[in-house]
Amino acid sequence: MVSAALKDAQSLFTPVTVYSLLACAAQFAVGYILAQIWGRKCSGTDRWVLVWLFYDAIVHITLEGPFVYMSLVGTVATSDNIFAELWKEYGKADERWLHSDPTIVSLELLTVVLDGILALVLVYAIVKDKHYSVSGDSGGLTAPASPSPVPPVLTPTPPPRRARVRYQAMVDVGKWPLFTLLGAQEVSRIRQACVFGTSANEAIYITQDDEVFVFGLNCSNCLGTGDSQSTMVPKKLDFLRGKKVVSLSYGSGPHVLLATEGGELFAWGHNGYSQLGNGTTNQGVSPILVSTNLQNKKITQVACGSHHSLALTHDGEVFAWGYNNCGQVGSGATANQPTPRRVTNCLQGKVVMGIACGQTSSMAVLDNGEVFGWGYNGNGQLGVGNNGNQLTPCRLAALQGLCVLQIASGYAHSLALTDEGLLYAWGANTYGQLGTGNKSNQLSPVHIMAEKERGEGEWPAVGSKRTRENTEEAWHRETDRIVEIAACHSTHTSACKTQSGQVYMWGQCRGQSIVLPHLTHFSCTDDVFACFATPSVMWRLLSMEHDDFLTVAQSLRKEFDSPETADLKFSLDGKYIHVHKAVLKIRCEHFRSMFQSHWTEDMKEVIEIDQFSYPVYRSFLEFLYTDNVDLPPEDAIGLLDLATSYCENRLKRLCQHIIKRGITVENAFSLLSAAVRYDAEDLEEFCFKFCVNHLTEVTQTAAFWQIDGNMLKEFICRASRCGAFKN
Repeated sequence: MVSAALKDAQSLFTPVTVYSLLACAAQFAVGYILAQIWGRKCSGTDRWVLVWLFYDAIVHITLEGPFVYMSLVGTVATSDNIFAELWKEYGKADERWLHSDPTIVSLELLTVVLDGILALVLVYAIVKDKHYSVSGDSGGLTAPASPSPVPPVLTPTPPPRRARVRYQAMVDVGKWPLFTLLGAQEVSRIRQACVFGTSANEAIYITQDDEVFVFGLNCSNCLGTGDSQSTMVPKKLDFLRGKKVVSLSYGSGPHVLLATEGGELFAWGHNGYSQLGNGTTNQGVSPILVSTNLQNKKITQVACGSHHSLALTHDGEVFAWGYNNCGQVGSGATANQPTPRRVTNCLQGKVVMGIACGQTSSMAVLDNGEVFGWGYNGNGQLGVGNNGNQLTPCRLAALQGLCVLQIASGYAHSLALTDEGLLYAWGANTYGQLGTGNKSNQLSPVHIMAEKERGEGEWPAVGSKRTRENTEEAWHRETDRIVEIAACHSTHTSACKTQSGQVYMWGQCRGQSIVLPHLTHFSCTDDVFACFATPSVMWRLLSMEHDDFLTVAQSLRKEFDSPETADLKFSLDGKYIHVHKAVLKIRCEHFRSMFQSHWTEDMKEVIEIDQFSYPVYRSFLEFLYTDNVDLPPEDAIGLLDLATSYCENRLKRLCQHIIKRGITVENAFSLLSAAVRYDAEDLEEFCFKFCVNHLTEVTQTAAFWQIDGNMLKEFICRASRCGAFKN
């Protein structure tokens, strides 16, 4: 029996079998070597894809190719070579392979020609980084990449990896619509800024040289310009020139408080409840110095409620004045306070480090980490365990044993941050602004964003069970302490920032109620209020850090046409434009093909361009660096031609927009001709309607009578069909 088994094994393991296995191994080795050579600039995943594609092509060409040849000139059975021996072995299982069966041969012919060539095409695509290359992530052919839509606000965001740390980015005041009214040069001068008002329609900013400007709606004279006129052009407050601002706050009237580096306190705006502290109820049309009871006091921080005011001195004393219907001034009574009055009672002899105001409530945090609250408490915003108003400061007993570093007050809720990076919230919760997962008010501080709560609903699920304990991300998030909290008395929005730079938001966000802290893509809490708060005010005086740092976009813009760093020049009309090959390849498919497909231009240091004018081509190259186009409509026609030639669809749309915006009676017919010539249907329709609507004037222009005869006939026929010549 053993002998029979050996004979069977010998009949199976013939020399042909050995040759076949060696051939396969050799083909794989060749494929591997070629992949390492040609794919040395590719990723590891792409190199393994190249190994398979090279192996696939080699098999088709070296093994299946000879089969097709033998079957076309004869048969495998009648052939005598090493390849015939391999296929004869294959034919023992299916005799059709031996006798040139038409079905088998046609299939193999398609396999060799199509599959083999396709494998080589994909090899080229990967090596040259073409958009139709095989992707290691998708596992198949991919279409040209298109921008991904921004995920909806409520879409859970995967947690970051442990090693990933976000750094503070420069704040962009352009995220507040008001600041889009300013030019880039003016924005670059801003050092501090604040957007305020019941509709976020007023703004104040301080420049690098300490000049104070205001602009906006000017409700209740809150701009302090000396009149009640609105202004979209910034006006300078000369009275405050040269005074470095250290703190600024605003009320709902609105009224404005401003503290300077020298400890002076200025106020202006609404004053119906004496919230300006000048002893009257007359509106402050311009900044006034608040001095009553504050002589020799250096003010370091200010805070405003809806119609009351707080000021913190360098010595840790709190002064309050203004509306006091709920005890928010802390005087022990409910009569309005016309001038600053020191808040004493339980704060007597204590050093206050920070203050905050809700709409009609006040909060203070001491140097020992204790928190006190007073004023309106109908929603529990004082955190004292009940909902009764407090006419004098009352300590939050629930925070006993904790050292609070920062407090923040929303419309009717409060937040506190401890020195251990723990976050507590209490008060109104109609919009989920406490972040507790529900909408129930809390009369006492509740710990939120604890590890178990922060993971709920945010860790990825595997099967039917969350694997938080097994993820690297879980470790990171559990140790990622909170370092900043944010709220504003005019909103129901809350935000915080963690040590690694993650920013969360919750509460009322663009009309939605987010009841649990939601991870955003922002880099600072200020962006939450710019993009999601109602109104989109600033929760604090914003400070810009102007330094030599440039963003990627700014760096590209700066290096356009820079001879110092450029590695290529375009020559047009005797002028040079200096560019960078890498940027052109990244931004334009035309140049990517030019510099990766061995065009003659790839070897040149200067490329001559004669089919386009210098202004047009320069504008095109500048667009690749900046995404912007600044051309008159007449030149935009030439750029439209270029965009059509280079298949730059976005540029084509921008050109059409420029032309539409700049159309006149004099150039309308020329623009219509260009739109027809460059097959821009939307632009053609726009120009045609303009010409018809201004037919008499257009027909009297030189452009109309200089146009091609066929074009003129076509226009007249089309216009007549639209009834342009009816009386």
